[in-house]
Amino acid sequence: MKTLQISLNSIDKVKSFVNAITKFDFDFDLVSGRYVIDAKSIMGIFSLDLSKTIDLNIHAEEGTEEVLALLTDYIV
Repeated sequence: MKTLQISLNSIDKVKSFVNAITKFDFDFDLVSGRYVIDAKSIMGIFSLDLSKTIDLNIHAEEGTEEVLALLTDYIV
């Protein structure tokens, strides 16, 4: 598992983030405080406080380089 801090502070960023990660078969979780939601769920993401940074957990051991390349715009 790999953990990153990301920022999703606009509607367009949330939409493009979800579109980017749905291309992968890995599980992705977003963690904000005590809340853990599926990162592929747009409705779940909007239930979080998007004014703060959010932890992204990528549940994969290999092949995360391509994911990290797509997520460079979101990483804090």
